[in-house]
Amino acid sequence: MSEHRFIKACRREETDCTPVWFMRQAGRYLHEYMAVRADHSFLEISRSPELTKEVTLQPLRAFDLDAAIIFADIMTPFEGIDIDFDIEAGAGPVITEPVQTLADLERMKPFDASKVDFLFEAIGQVVAELDGQAPLIGFAGAPFTLACYLIQGRSSREFGKARHIMYTQPELWDGVMTRLSSMVVEYLERQVQAGVAAVQVFDSWVGLLSPYDYKTKVAPYMKGIFDALAGTGVPRIHFGTGTTGLLELMRDAGADVIGLDWRISLDEGWRRVGYDRAVQGNLDPVLLLSDMETVKTQMQRILDEAAGRPGHIFNLGHGIIRTTPREHVAELAKAVHEASKR
Repeated sequence: MSEHRFIKACRREETDCTPVWFMRQAGRYLHEYMAVRADHSFLEISRSPELTKEVTLQPLRAFDLDAAIIFADIMTPFEGIDIDFDIEAGAGPVITEPVQTLADLERMKPFDASKVDFLFEAIGQVVAELDGQAPLIGFAGAPFTLACYLIQGRSSREFGKARHIMYTQPELWDGVMTRLSSMVVEYLERQVQAGVAAVQVFDSWVGLLSPYDYKTKVAPYMKGIFDALAGTGVPRIHFGTGTTGLLELMRDAGADVIGLDWRISLDEGWRRVGYDRAVQGNLDPVLLLSDMETVKTQMQRILDEAAGRPGHIFNLGHGIIRTTPREHVAELAKAVHEASKR
């Protein structure tokens, strides 16, 4: 994989064109995926290596993409620490018994990777099927986002209960973040051992925090994770949403690639992150619902802002929206490659 344009871009090496992949590139906008979902729940798919392989590979069969990402949920590793959860339609992740006291914290077992062997088996199957044609990305949720769900019990716009504990119960907060960080490291290390060529850490809710709170309550754990993953030898991607005020702090955590959402121009984001890091992004996912002339105009703006500098991976600023026309995804991937040929 070292000569694949996606991996080379992660390492800021020259590529023949800008690599492209999309977050949530497997999902409900694909009729192939919906055909699988007609007979299986989300969790049934994610717990079946064969179904996970099928869904992971569907976008690469349909589009000219430069990487696959394993199909899973950020909650998947919770199975390895005996935290019961479900994925409810319209509600997202729901924790059966939230962790809100020090007594609750003791219910969190050390991570047992064998309880998510189905994911590692799926990775092996996907890598074998890809046979060197494209790298596979592994991923995990970041400790802050996982802690939000773990403490709050379900999705929320503000995660007030989780953040209240962060502010008022430092011992409990540190216990949760320390255990989740350890889980994330082992979970991603095992994914690398199973065959992924890069890893991404998603921090979907970290944009709720001020720079001070991120620096004091989150950054030390993120630095520990990326330091620990340095020994894997694979590129490490750090992505969050609403992170315009946090980019320098995210850079200091140590990842090789910093994901930028659409709320900042790519050139400004890269300048702030520093040109010693690669960047990923950052088309607004909503744009894919509009006409392709508009999409391509905005795509070209982003490529112009990247200025041909080695180290840009084209992506959306977040995941593909379920009502996105699949032909827009196909046309965008092709257009990125054509417009960025060197």
